[in-house]
Amino acid sequence: MQDTRALALTFEVSGLPPVKTEALSIFAAGHRQATRVRALLQAACTAAQRTGWTPLAGPIEVDLTLRCPPGHRTSDASTLLGGVCAVLQDKKRVANIGLAHLGVLVDVALWADDRQIRRLSYAEEPAEEFSYQVRVAAVPTMV
Repeated sequence: MQDTRALALTFEVSGLPPVKTEALSIFAAGHRQATRVRALLQAACTAAQRTGWTPLAGPIEVDLTLRCPPGHRTSDASTLLGGVCAVLQDKKRVANIGLAHLGVLVDVALWADDRQIRRLSYAEEPAEEFSYQVRVAAVPTMV
């Protein structure tokens, strides 16, 4: 039987990505990144439902493309990638804080754990408004 699951998922999000810059979890209720976290989760959920995506269990790559007005970069690549990756992995391991405020979005996960990431890429493109594109793909296993 052939595996028909999607092995790559690309989607767009308006606004800025969540950034991971402090010890306080970006999932905490009332966190200053809450709006960005919800926007990313909603866009990922919509894309996953549209394509039949199921969370990847093997090695993955994550690509982030930030579109922003020239001279208006908001954060460095590592904090942007850290925020996006934290949000898109399985959140069930974040058991030390309540996640009920996320509602059904708590179950949105494109992969199980960040330890699966084998490749990361970050790019910036000029644009009039802030937005970003996320691409997650399975990395073929080498023999």
